Amino acid sequence: MLTPISVDSITVDAFHQFAIAAEQIAATTKRLTKAAILGNYFTTLEDEDLRLAARYFAGSTFPQFDQRVLHIGGSALMSALVIVSGAEPDTLQAELVKRGDLGDVAADVLSDAMLPSLRLSEVGEAFAALVEIRGNKKKIAGIVELLKRATALEAKYLIKLMSGDLRIGLREGAVEDAIARLASQPVGKIQWVNMLTGDVGETAVLARHNQLDTARMNLFHPIKFMLASPVEEFAEISSRMPEGFAVEDKYDGIRAQVHIGSESSDRSLHGTTIDNVRVALFSRTLDEITNTFPDLVESLATVETDSGLILDGEIVPIQGERILPFQELQKRLGRKTLTDELLQSVPVAFVAYDILYCNGKVLIEEPYAVRRSLLESLHFDTSRLKTANSQRFVDVSKLEQEFQAARDRGNEGLMVKHLQSSYKPGKRGKDWLKVKRAIATLDVVITAAEVGTGKRSRFLSDYTFAVRASETDPTLLNVGKAYSGLTDVEVQELSDWLKEHTIQEFAHGRVRTVEPKIVLEVTFDRVQVSKRHKSGYALRFPRIVRIRSDKPAEEIDTLETVRQLAAQLDDPHSS
Repeated sequence: MLTPISVDSITVDAFHQFAIAAEQIAATTKRLTKAAILGNYFTTLEDEDLRLAARYFAGSTFPQFDQRVLHIGGSALMSALVIVSGAEPDTLQAELVKRGDLGDVAADVLSDAMLPSLRLSEVGEAFAALVEIRGNKKKIAGIVELLKRATALEAKYLIKLMSGDLRIGLREGAVEDAIARLASQPVGKIQWVNMLTGDVGETAVLARHNQLDTARMNLFHPIKFMLASPVEEFAEISSRMPEGFAVEDKYDGIRAQVHIGSESSDRSLHGTTIDNVRVALFSRTLDEITNTFPDLVESLATVETDSGLILDGEIVPIQGERILPFQELQKRLGRKTLTDELLQSVPVAFVAYDILYCNGKVLIEEPYAVRRSLLESLHFDTSRLKTANSQRFVDVSKLEQEFQAARDRGNEGLMVKHLQSSYKPGKRGKDWLKVKRAIATLDVVITAAEVGTGKRSRFLSDYTFAVRASETDPTLLNVGKAYSGLTDVEVQELSDWLKEHTIQEFAHGRVRTVEPKIVLEVTFDRVQVSKRHKSGYALRFPRIVRIRSDKPAEEIDTLETVRQLAAQLDDPHSS
């Protein structure tokens, strides 16, 4: 059991107690035990501190509806720790390689001379202040001031929070479990309210006071996307959906969620306003991308809605009625400045294929067929806003023909959806199936980068990449290295990001290990057994297809997928 500490009148709201709870959670591998420790800790907190603690343990410094982000990279945190600890940079870098986490390094190198004095509320105020600081040097100075007030244990978890990952084996689902224990409520109800409010902290307070039924849908925070499972044989569709199914094109764009509603006085909300209508766009990674598509915002703001709308769909590059290859859209992604010339040369459209909220009602528990009918009733048919075509089939006999037709239309393949399926946020099940292109590709994450040659000798342009050990094991295992496929502009932008998010440098900076956050889609000739990588495999002649800015590292492919591809490509007739 956690016992509230008392130092100079600091009691249950001490940040030190948060760190103690985190240590206890990190020490166990059992999810239920983690939830029990967390639930016990939550009982020691007043409401305002419970809000903060729940958010922090879920890995967020602010609520999901809040557009503020810290924008603090690993290099800034390292610079701050060098100043606070007085240690040599090379010493800290060596420790980082051994420990793999800068927060753990801080706990080792900082002294315990400080007595616990930080409150959770003070940490919240410090994070809010860091958001407002502009300029890297000033932001580092702000981090230094916060760390100087912390004990070694507190600094450990402050750094983890600022880096965006506590790394204690805890996810938002476990926090929801803990809230359910705190309030003696079904975890499903906690998950529902968390989805409505977009704030796990507010959900915790409502649960404590038995007020979950008062929660209402708050627009302008991202809802987790429902995911599809891949299939290779059409026969699998028949066995899973014997009474029929819906078929749509699988678009080769970026997945996006659109929120449309009345203007709000709350300026912290995501989105932008045109003629008293607020519009927000979110990517598959739940990041706001509204400013990347100002031309879409103008069209979406004209949609008539009484009480708000949430749509799921795809942003695709267009030329008239024709959808263009993804490479055209990539010219716009990641740009800090969008010129009128660029917007005109790469026009885009939003293709809606699901509706999650309309007329004041949350629709995710309605069957797909009902949601689809409501979506069609909105009659989206402009150059910038369209409704995805959907056909119903009772068997798979015509799917091969339909697959080729989708490819001829410039799309990746087919999506197959169960007519009675509900929308399951954040879940990958068998109610949605995707039939993709035959070419072998993998989604991987960059783990290291090296300076290129020739005209790219000034950039980090050669990328070592990895897959996950399994769906449940996030260990990254390298499977190859690629340097071709990206434009010079993409290489420069990626190089700048990788330098800012370097973990360790070798050969005077020519080679760097980096934070594993950039996802690439790569293609290759074959998969071969290799002793060079811990994965046991290496891709032969890998080439980068695109940067998957729409995809988080948690969703990259696994070693099992690599094994299957190795077998299939070695024997193309194997099942």
